[in-house]
Amino acid sequence: MRDIRATDYHTAGEPFRIVTEGVPEIPGSTVLQRRGHAQRDEQVDAVRRLLVNEPRGHADMYGCFVVPPDDEGAHFGVLFWHKDGYSTACGHGTIALGVWAVRSGLVNAAPDGETDVVIDVPSGRVTATVTCVAGEVREVGFRNVPAYVLARDIMVNTSRGPARADISYGGAIYASVDASVLGLPVDPEHHGDLLALGREIKWKLNETEWARHPSESRLDGIYGTILFEDLGRGSDGPHQRNITVFADGEVDRSPCGSGTSARIALLASSGQLAPDQVLTHDSVIGTRFLGRVVQQVEAEGRPAYVTEVRGMAYRTGEHHFVLEDNDPVGLGFALR
Repeated sequence: MRDIRATDYHTAGEPFRIVTEGVPEIPGSTVLQRRGHAQRDEQVDAVRRLLVNEPRGHADMYGCFVVPPDDEGAHFGVLFWHKDGYSTACGHGTIALGVWAVRSGLVNAAPDGETDVVIDVPSGRVTATVTCVAGEVREVGFRNVPAYVLARDIMVNTSRGPARADISYGGAIYASVDASVLGLPVDPEHHGDLLALGREIKWKLNETEWARHPSESRLDGIYGTILFEDLGRGSDGPHQRNITVFADGEVDRSPCGSGTSARIALLASSGQLAPDQVLTHDSVIGTRFLGRVVQQVEAEGRPAYVTEVRGMAYRTGEHHFVLEDNDPVGLGFALR
């Protein structure tokens, strides 16, 4: 705990801490197996807790451990984590990892044009296509594992009244609910009410049949609630704003990368997003991702969509973390 090094980024306002040194070895032949080991290993999880808890982190902190890939087809693997444990997918993190891999020289990139950074994550293999101009990273397109619909119009009784939830998968399972039906605009002023509602909906659905992955129980569970607001349609396609409440009450400051994939699956399958259209997806703080379908496929015996979510990440700091022997708060604390 005396030499943990990390590079911090934010993607559309959402933090992402990339740990580059100081993590114990995490065994496993696949990233998904390594995730299971990290969940059980006290020494590994102590690093997560140290970096996500106050005073080094906060209740909405997010990050990853860089690990070996499943095979030579990927550049590296990652384990995503937050204050409550380890997630299966993270779009905003994948965008940040694309920028970091190119800027750090881990992946050689063309000074002008696109370079693919291939990453193994617990939900599968994803690609961050990094666009450079004159040697500078300008944009990243995140191509996800296939996204698909699991269920529609699931009635949920909430403290604000009944609502209908649509369940879809974008590397993790999300419940989408129209916030306007429950009388809430998606804006920072209503952040507390939105957080409470998103948390409530998640836990009401988490143990139901609709929260089960079709074939892999390690991907089970409602990861987050997407409370969205329809902002109309432009010539390019639909425009929406959302706040995604994930884990146990964490709020995504970005429009949520894997959540955007899950939203695209719902919109494309209902005819609201045509193959040549783009979803303009805004966050609660006004930042933006652009999402589209790049290929229609079949996954888990149902129609599915390979999506691309475009955004950008920015470095915010380089850190050398320590834990002194006599520190009375030890691995830290969380007030929420």
